[in-house]
Amino acid sequence: MKLILKLVAGIIAGILIGLLGVDWITQLFVTIQALFGEFINFIIPFIILFFIAAGVSKLGGGSGRLVGATVGTAYVSTVLAGIFAFFIAVLVVPRLSTEQAPVAEGEGLAPFFEFEIEPLMGVVTALIAAFVFGIGIAKTKSETLMRFFDEGKAIVDLVIRRIIIPFLPVYIASIFVEIAAEGEVFNTLSVFGVVLLVAIACHWIWITIQFTAAGALTGKNPFAAMKMMLPAYFTGLGTMSSAATIPVTLEQTKKNGVREDVANFGVPLCATIHLSGSVITIVATSVAVMSVLGDFSVPSFAQMLPVIMMLGIIMIAAPGVPGGAIMAAIGILSTQLGFSESAIGLMIALYMAQDSFGTATNVTGDGAINMIVNRFSKEQ
Repeated sequence: MKLILKLVAGIIAGILIGLLGVDWITQLFVTIQALFGEFINFIIPFIILFFIAAGVSKLGGGSGRLVGATVGTAYVSTVLAGIFAFFIAVLVVPRLSTEQAPVAEGEGLAPFFEFEIEPLMGVVTALIAAFVFGIGIAKTKSETLMRFFDEGKAIVDLVIRRIIIPFLPVYIASIFVEIAAEGEVFNTLSVFGVVLLVAIACHWIWITIQFTAAGALTGKNPFAAMKMMLPAYFTGLGTMSSAATIPVTLEQTKKNGVREDVANFGVPLCATIHLSGSVITIVATSVAVMSVLGDFSVPSFAQMLPVIMMLGIIMIAAPGVPGGAIMAAIGILSTQLGFSESAIGLMIALYMAQDSFGTATNVTGDGAINMIVNRFSKEQ
C-alpha cells in the first residue's frame, strides 16, 4: 500500500512539473526516463531466466499426472482469462477516447544524453534457456545448478526490491512529466481510471466463471465455494502476495472438499503458475495504453492471442516480487507489441495501482483450479 501511495504521489508530482512548462526540467526527467528504461530492459531477461528456471526446476515434487493436471488447468485458466479481458477491453476502451495522443515519442524534448545498455540476451532466448535448464535440473536433480539459479534469483530479486521498486515513483513521475508537457495528461488519466475499474470488474466476473465451471464439474454450489474462499481473497488484497496468502488459501481450499494431498501440492504450485487476475489486468491495460498513445492502434485478436499465450508461460517468473507480473511481462510487451519506454512506464503505473486486486483474484482462483484437479484425480 505504501508503494501505491508513492506511485500516486509520483504521478501528481509529474503532472504538476510537466504543467510548469520549463524545458530544462522536462528534459531532465526525459533523461531519467530514458536511463532507467534502459536499465529495466537490461534486467528483464535475467528475471525471466532465473525466476522461471528456479520455478520449473522444482516442478518434479509430485506425481507426473498431478503436476500435468495442475499445470495444464492453471495455464488454460490464465489464457482464457486473458482472452476474456481482451474482448471486454476492445469493447470498452475505444469508446473512452475519441482521439489518440502521441506521447513521448519523437516530438517531445530529447534527453540530455543517451546511454544504451544492451541486454545480454533477448527475451525469447532467456525464456527458452530457462525451460531448458529448469527441466534439466528437475530431471537430473543437479544440486549445483539448482543452487546457482536459486542464488541468481535471489540477486535479481534484490535488484528489483532495492533498486527498481524504490525508484519506480521517480520513473513514473518522469513519464507523466512528459505527458503533461505534451498537454494530454487529463485525457490519459480519464481513460486509465475507467480501465482500472473495468479490470477489477473483470476480476470478479472471472472468479465467478472459474467457480461456476468448478461447481459444474464437482457438483458443488459455486457461490458457496466462492464464499468459502473469501478469507483468501481479502488476505491477498491486503498482502499483495500470492506466497504470503498460501496458508489461508490452503485452509479454505481444503474446506471446499479438496483432498489434503491434492491441496498440499496444488495450492503452492498454483501460487507460482496461476496468475489469471494479473493477466486480465495486463491485457486490459495494454489495450488501453495502445489506444491512448498515438504510435499504436488497438490490437486485433490475432495480434493479441500470441501475447496472451506467452503471458501464460512468462507468469511463472512473476510470484514473490512486488509487481512481478508486470516486470516479467515487459519483455513480451516490448518484443511482440513494440512497447516503447513511455508505454512500459504507463503499464507499470497502471498495474501497480491495482496489484492487490490482481493478487486477490489469483489466489481465489487457485481454489477453483484445485477443485477441478481434485475432481479428475479421483478417477485415476
